[in-house]
Amino acid sequence: MGVITYDMDIACSIPPAKMFKAFVLDADNLIPKILPQAIKCVEVLHGDGGPGTIKLVTFGEGSQFKSVKHRVDGIDTQNFTYSYSIIEGDALMDTLESISYVIKIEATADGGSICKNTSKYHTKGDAHIAEEHIKSGKEKASGMFKAVEAHLLANPHAY
Repeated sequence: MGVITYDMDIACSIPPAKMFKAFVLDADNLIPKILPQAIKCVEVLHGDGGPGTIKLVTFGEGSQFKSVKHRVDGIDTQNFTYSYSIIEGDALMDTLESISYVIKIEATADGGSICKNTSKYHTKGDAHIAEEHIKSGKEKASGMFKAVEAHLLANPHAY
């Protein structure tokens, strides 16, 4: 099994605590409302939202994939960090064992924040991941983050 690691930083004008609450803590409710074409729904299959929780994420009609199972690996509300793994589903495309993510939202000097995202693609055997697949995933993640930012800017009293 190989591991391919990618890092991505996304800046936004929303303070870290508010962004973390919307983008991480309430994502299961918020993202299907503001991006139903991307995420249709999120259902908790096991757990209370903390580490070990298993969720079924059903993608919207605009997605090339149907669903994935997502495991919460860690959550730190004080330091605005969240880690999770995709452990099952068609997004793994028979070439990946799993994909793990670590998200950290940090404050910036201008009162906004930066989302630091590390993705690790755990391949089956010596399988190769197409660069287009990685790029597409990064664009979708960035798009979701920016959609949450736009929602918070349009609804300043939310969260």
